[in-house]
Amino acid sequence: MNKATFEDILNTKGELIYTNVGDSMFPLIQPRDLLIIKKWDGAPLKKYDIPLYKRDSGQYVLHRVIKVRKNDYVLCGDNRHWKETGITDRHILGVLTAIVRNGETISLDTPHYRRSARKLFFRRLKMKFKDRIESNG
Repeated sequence: MNKATFEDILNTKGELIYTNVGDSMFPLIQPRDLLIIKKWDGAPLKKYDIPLYKRDSGQYVLHRVIKVRKNDYVLCGDNRHWKETGITDRHILGVLTAIVRNGETISLDTPHYRRSARKLFFRRLKMKFKDRIESNG
């Protein structure tokens, strides 16, 4: 039996719900959170959107848009400080719209969420500074 891909599910149902794996988007996304991803409608992504994309290697990734450029997006996990470039519209599959944690749905389509997402820039700077100190120490 063939296993359905994320693309298959999004194309069939228009929505993908799966359990978080990994820590690259911590603290926003925590272990065992259910992630609700809507099929991407083709509209340009905006800064702070969290797309599900597929790297050329075939790996699925869920990271935040930190910059929108003319031909691609710059993305980074909230718990990372290295940036990924070269992600274009052809890579985008869906966009994270909500997180379900302990039975409560957290919508990412609110002004409060957008304001809190801006604060992550300083968190990334702090992590980068800490890594430099540790690697030079």
